[in-house]
Amino acid sequence: MSTEPAVDASADTPPHRYTAALANQIETRWQDRWQTEGTFHAPNPSGPMAEPRTGPGGVDLINRPKMYVLDMFPYPSGAGLHVGHPLGYIATDVLTRFQRMNGHNVLYTMGFDAFGLPAEQYAVQTGTHPRKTTQENVTVFRRQLRRLGLGHDDRRSIATTDPEFYRWTQWIFLQIFNAWFDPEQQKARPIDELIAEFSAGQRETPDGRAWSALSDVERREIVDGYRLTVRSDAPVNWCPGLGTVLANEEVTADGRSERGNFPVFKRNLTQWMMRITAYADRLLADLDRMDWPEPVKQMQRNWIGRSVGAAVHFGTDAGPLTVFTTRPDTLFGATYMVVSPEHSMLSALTPAGWPADTKPAWTGGFATPAEAVAAYQAEAAKKTETDRTADSREKTGVFTGSYAINPVNDQRIPIFTADYVLTGYGTGAIMAVPGQDQRDWDFAKVFQLPIIRTVQPSEGFDGDAYVGEGAAINSANAEISLNGLEVKAAKALIIEWLEKRGFGEGTVQYKLRDWLFSRQRYWGEPFPIVYDETGLPIAVPDSMLPVELPEVEDYSPRTYADDDANSAPEPPLGKATDWVEVELDLGDGLKKYRRETNVMPQWAGSCWYELRYLDPTNSDALVDPAVEEYWMGPRGAGEVGGADLYVGGVEHAVLHLLYSRFWHKVLFDLGHVSSEEPFHRLINQGYIQAYAYQDSRGQYVQADQVTETGGKFFFEGNEVKREYGKIGKSLKNVVTPDDMCAAYGADTFRMYEMSMGPLETSRPWDTRAVVGAHRFLQRVWRLVIDEQTGDVHVNDDDVDEETLRLLHKTIDGARRDYAGMKANTAAAKLIELTNRLTVVAAERGAAPRAAVEPLVLMTAPLAPHVAEELWSRLGHPQTLTFEPFPEADPALLTEDTVTYPVQVNGKVRGRVTVPADASQDDVLAVALADPTVAASLAGKDIRKSIVVPGRIVTLVV
Repeated sequence: MSTEPAVDASADTPPHRYTAALANQIETRWQDRWQTEGTFHAPNPSGPMAEPRTGPGGVDLINRPKMYVLDMFPYPSGAGLHVGHPLGYIATDVLTRFQRMNGHNVLYTMGFDAFGLPAEQYAVQTGTHPRKTTQENVTVFRRQLRRLGLGHDDRRSIATTDPEFYRWTQWIFLQIFNAWFDPEQQKARPIDELIAEFSAGQRETPDGRAWSALSDVERREIVDGYRLTVRSDAPVNWCPGLGTVLANEEVTADGRSERGNFPVFKRNLTQWMMRITAYADRLLADLDRMDWPEPVKQMQRNWIGRSVGAAVHFGTDAGPLTVFTTRPDTLFGATYMVVSPEHSMLSALTPAGWPADTKPAWTGGFATPAEAVAAYQAEAAKKTETDRTADSREKTGVFTGSYAINPVNDQRIPIFTADYVLTGYGTGAIMAVPGQDQRDWDFAKVFQLPIIRTVQPSEGFDGDAYVGEGAAINSANAEISLNGLEVKAAKALIIEWLEKRGFGEGTVQYKLRDWLFSRQRYWGEPFPIVYDETGLPIAVPDSMLPVELPEVEDYSPRTYADDDANSAPEPPLGKATDWVEVELDLGDGLKKYRRETNVMPQWAGSCWYELRYLDPTNSDALVDPAVEEYWMGPRGAGEVGGADLYVGGVEHAVLHLLYSRFWHKVLFDLGHVSSEEPFHRLINQGYIQAYAYQDSRGQYVQADQVTETGGKFFFEGNEVKREYGKIGKSLKNVVTPDDMCAAYGADTFRMYEMSMGPLETSRPWDTRAVVGAHRFLQRVWRLVIDEQTGDVHVNDDDVDEETLRLLHKTIDGARRDYAGMKANTAAAKLIELTNRLTVVAAERGAAPRAAVEPLVLMTAPLAPHVAEELWSRLGHPQTLTFEPFPEADPALLTEDTVTYPVQVNGKVRGRVTVPADASQDDVLAVALADPTVAASLAGKDIRKSIVVPGRIVTLVV
């Protein structure tokens, strides 16, 4: 709907009314003053940002209790902000303003997650360097955020694309590269300590030879196999049409690229991987030590997917084939095996010809196992994981030509390859127990395979696979019998049997996979890695950081025909030959090296930016240890530390937060930080949605040009249909903060967004409703300023009893609401107090200063500009930023009287007011004596009377 102000301009508007024009003047002036005075600059305990030790007016800052609050920083898109984006930002600003008034040294700033695909796409299309586009977008975002009056410490703002920032991103990568995870100590340790153990003979080499007997290359290969960051063959989403590997999130449900709609194939490619799986147990356990929403914790638990079971070794002609199963008690029912089409043993399991007993249904119609497997692999590569694992789709696969031996009964069972098994889960191979798994059942039916039940179904069960609990059946050999045992006992017994005979071992598996860390793009952090003549990676010394992106003419990776699944990535950096081929002295003279041509994913910079906010100008360290401990260190025994509050969308509940936690834990293990977790408390804000409008053709029309008449909606005279959806260009319902600030002022916009409902819930945007917030601020303004003369017109009279009690009730409630991030209920209380003071002002000619000044201070977190202006005009030269938030007098929070509604047979028939300390008998007597109540009782007998102290009187007649 239209964003034109509905409140201000007319010929008879008083000259000193609080209008949008005046609001804009006030807001610009105060934003300039805050910037000039450094009002929101938070001092560090040491280092270059140790000043200012005091705030404006000599307020001591550094000796106050600290509070570190941050938002999930935005990607600076060319579209700028719409009204949905600042919801969380305004909420954190309200909290931080309140906490400064409440005596805290508050660190609050904003940066930009500035590497990303959109800027690179634009560069490919136009030839404009992504840096230029990104910097222009950051400038727009900074202007928009400043316009909202957000109290950020602007000295600390960063962009992940700044070389001085990504220098430290590269440094962290090298810390992880130069570390290994010690499973005994359950922590990361420097790689030099591992080398020292090998050298001293404390750790055995893989083939048992002495460390001194190995060549330099052999030693390097062994060490590289231990690193937390390693190059590894991994199944990836390869998109030939784009020439790049895609993250799972960039692939649509039908197996195509989100950008460009190109086919995506699963391929094994050598990529950088980070071993986040080593931290699975700690990532899981420490969720219980943080103040996060339970749904987010559960999403992370599900993503990590810890499963307890057994690794079972099946004998094959190609060597042992290991599977992980959570139900080893069903081993006697394993009638075939399946390996994923990407399994590393698949070629070894594929003989030259079909065995004599091969069933026709198993071959796929191919003459040899090799032809069948190759064709099946090609088809599987075209499918997404969602497609492959969908329960409803028909099961497909081909026989590999090999058999395995089931260790519990020595049965020879066929090995298939099928796409419903994924390499990334477990070992990429399964023992198929169709009696207890529906997917296995479906596959067995298609391929005419035996089905043996190993769990007794519950009475009345008449389905296919039985997945419930029950006693073991058909599960015995000459040495062991599970028959009659329940699942838990059967699992324990079979694991013990497998371990004694070397056929398996109890183990724990995770759904979590190692983090694919390579991207075939230009606009990302270069890896600080070079390769020598051996092809093995070498870390660039810290002194050579940052490794900056070279200037290139073409930002595109090499692309291929859409269906060329066997093509290979050629990243844009590979074309910068002068940069790729380099001579460096890494300590043993000048030598030729080749740089890594992949770049890091966009996740990299967002994994640690909360640390750089603390010490953004430090050129000697990621962060000064004393500074990190001050802002993020644990405050007590057993605490994890971290930022006091992190606010952002639930869409980042898993990956961003999981990756950040992983990096932080590595830094903690290596002694670089004192906190074990990056974010102690987390809040997910809701979303703002808006109405959109469709014409008779089903086309969306500009929402801000729609008018309403008689409950119907019209665009250019034609009726349109209204719907409710996400704010965006496609629905033509974008409303920007710039529009709202121009039409009403930033304070009105802030008040409206915070008044719409609880922070955690989503809510509808309605531009027409913004006027209510503006009128509230006009009423607050009129309590202080005469609209005709512009003079201050409060008085120094005493506050009457009724108003005084309401004032202190409001102070008490607002304190609790602001601290609990319930700005909507705080706003409602301020409106009630303002309405009361408006009545007082009308009766007495002016409102009392003793009530107005606390109101102004309480309004400041929500509407800081107008509050500052009124505070100044009330005679206070210093900013109110550090003024103490009003304190409630407990004596004034107790009511002298209480009003009781009186119900008769469920309907309120009257209300009575009695002293607050009246007994229940006295309350009942007053209720019965009330004329209105007495009239409703005439001629009736009272069967029951209930007095709920302080609440209600109920009579049943």
